[in-house]
Amino acid sequence: MITLFHSPRSRSTRIVALLKELDALDDVRIEVVSIPRADGSGSRDPRNPHPDGKVPLLDHDGTLAWESSAIVQYLAELFPKAGLAIPAGHPQRGAYLGWLAWYAGVMEPVLVSEAFGLDHPALARTFRTGAELKARLVEALRDKPFLLGDRFTAADLLLHSPYAWFGKPGVPEIDAWVDRCTDRPGARFAAEFDAKHPA
Repeated sequence: MITLFHSPRSRSTRIVALLKELDALDDVRIEVVSIPRADGSGSRDPRNPHPDGKVPLLDHDGTLAWESSAIVQYLAELFPKAGLAIPAGHPQRGAYLGWLAWYAGVMEPVLVSEAFGLDHPALARTFRTGAELKARLVEALRDKPFLLGDRFTAADLLLHSPYAWFGKPGVPEIDAWVDRCTDRPGARFAAEFDAKHPA
């Protein structure tokens, strides 16, 4: 049995979208749990086996996977027929894995630092600046609709998600990419699912 522990309107919403894109909704049970929220609402749910009480968490027959980038890769490779993963041996495999790691190691730290007004030269040297982050995405998206070309992959699903949540950055290439990603069946399904399941 495969179970996704999910809390509506959280980082796990993108994993619900991924399940729809993978045509895996009949294969993965979604367990809605509560989590502590930044505004002080919510609480840790005893049903959720995540070591930090957070979401998303994937339980595949007792094997746990946590962190969005790991879960995205795990599920996209578990359900390969959807074509959202780049398989081993493919010329774009390195770039695909690089984007998944870049999300966790660069993109999220930069966006979180900006959201909290943190600005320090050491942060910029370690993670990049917001301007550098956007420039890297613009370069990747120049003259193509998705990060790896004409093909929407799980990397697009993961990397566009902060902008879908917090708002587009006002950069034409990025804004258009976010629009393409949010206009997909997965994003629409996840929004409807969350609307039916209050946090």
